[in-house]
Amino acid sequence: MKNTATSLTTLFLLFSAIVLGQTKQWTLEECVELALEKNITIKQNELDYVNAQIDKQATIAGFFPRVNSNLSHSWNIGLNQNITTGLLENLTTQFSSAGINLGVDIYKGKQNFNELHRANLTLLARQYQLADISNDISLLVANSFLQIMFNREILAVQKAQLEVSKAELKRTNELISAGVLVAGDVFELEANIASQEQAVVQADNTLRLAKINLAQLLLITDYENFDISFMELDVPFSQVMGESTKKIYEKALTIRDDIKLAVTNVEIAETNVDLAKGTLQPSLTAFYGYSTRLSYSDRTEGTGEFIEFPIGYVGSTGSEVYTTRENRRVIGPRPLADQLGINDGHNFGLQLNIPIFNGLSAKSNVKRTKVNLERTKNSLEQQQLDLETAINQAYNDAKGAYTFYEAAKKTTQARLDAFDDARKRFEAGVMNSFNYTQIKQRYDAAISDEVRAKYDYIFKLKVVEFYFGVPLSF
Repeated sequence: MKNTATSLTTLFLLFSAIVLGQTKQWTLEECVELALEKNITIKQNELDYVNAQIDKQATIAGFFPRVNSNLSHSWNIGLNQNITTGLLENLTTQFSSAGINLGVDIYKGKQNFNELHRANLTLLARQYQLADISNDISLLVANSFLQIMFNREILAVQKAQLEVSKAELKRTNELISAGVLVAGDVFELEANIASQEQAVVQADNTLRLAKINLAQLLLITDYENFDISFMELDVPFSQVMGESTKKIYEKALTIRDDIKLAVTNVEIAETNVDLAKGTLQPSLTAFYGYSTRLSYSDRTEGTGEFIEFPIGYVGSTGSEVYTTRENRRVIGPRPLADQLGINDGHNFGLQLNIPIFNGLSAKSNVKRTKVNLERTKNSLEQQQLDLETAINQAYNDAKGAYTFYEAAKKTTQARLDAFDDARKRFEAGVMNSFNYTQIKQRYDAAISDEVRAKYDYIFKLKVVEFYFGVPLSF
C-alpha cells in the first residue's frame, strides 16, 4: 500500500512538471541571483558603497594642493579727477583683475592620513554590509523556495491519498455488490473523499500563495506563470551536525559578514578618536598667490616740449623765479599685454595655527569619540553573544527537527501497518467503514506530518550550514 501511495505521489509530481513544461522553471540558484540583482535593499546598499568610493576619492584629493583662481571686472561711476582738465567730474572708469591662489597643508595633526584610513575602512564596511544583506536575502529566498517544494509535495500527497480513497470506494462498491459488505459502509467513505477533495483545494491554494510570495520577493509580477524547477529532495546528510557548537561559532566569527562589519565599525571609531585628537595639534600651511590688474582709463605722457613759468619772487631782489615743465598730452590706456607684467604681484609664506582655547569644543569632541568607541565595542560584543546564542539555538533546533523527523517516519510506518490491517479487515467485512476511515485518516495525517518534518529539518539544517559557511544548495 505504501508503494502504491509513493508511486502515485511521484506520478503526480512528474505530471505537474510535464504540464508546466512550457513555463519558466526557476532553480534555486537562479532565484537567488535574480533576488540579489533586483532587491531594493541591496540596490540601496550598493549606492552606499558608491558613496563610500566617492568619499575615498575626495579624501585622496585632500593630499593635493588647493588651487583657486579669481577674475573680476568693475565699473567705478562717480566723482573722479579728469586727467585732461584736472577737474573733478562724474566719470565712469573700468578695471579688470585676476589672481590665482595655492595652499598646501604641511602638517595637520595627521588628519589627512587618518581620514584616508577611515575612508578605506568605511569602504570595507560597506562591502561587508552589502555581503551580509545579500546573505540574508539568499537565506530568505531559500526558505521561500523550500516552502514551495513543501507545499508542492503536500499537494501531491493529498492528490495521491484522494486517488487511493477513490480506489477504495470503487473496491467497496464491488464488495457490496458481492454481498461481502453492507450498503451503509459506502457513506463514510464518500464523506472522507469529500473531505480529501477539500484538502486538495486547500493545498493547491497554499501552494499558489507560496509561489506568489517567492515571486514578490523576486519582483516578478507574472504570478500565474511563475514556478520553480522540479526536483526530488531527500533528507541530506551533513557533516556539520557532527561538529560542536563551539567550533561552528569559532568559524562563524571568521566568515560572518555581520561580525566583520562590527569589527570594522570598531576600527572606524578608533580612527575617529585619532582624528579628534589631531584637532588639538598645531597645523602648518604654505600659501602662494599671484595677482594682476588691468585699467581701461586714458593716461598722459610728455610731448618733449618744455616751457618756463614763474613760481614766485626773490625777497631780497624782487627778481622772478621760474621753473620748467614739460607739456603733456592725453593718450589711450597702456596695452593690456604690457599691463599684465607691470601690474602683477606675488604673495607667499607660511601660516602656523596653534589651538589655544576654543570653548573646549575640540576636547569635548575627543571625549565624545571615545564614548562612541566604547559603545561600538559593546555593540560588537553583543553581536558576538547574539551569534553564539543563534548558533546554539539553530543547532539544537536542527537536532530536534531530525529526531522529530525520525519519529514521524516510524509513526508513518506504524500507521501504514495499521491501515493495511484495517483494509484487509474492512474488505473481509469484519470492520465497519467508520473505524476504517478513522484509521486511514490517521495514516494520511502521518504522511503529511512526515513531509512537514522533513522540510522543517532541511531548512533548519541549512541554517546551521549557513553559519558554518556552507553554500546554499539542495
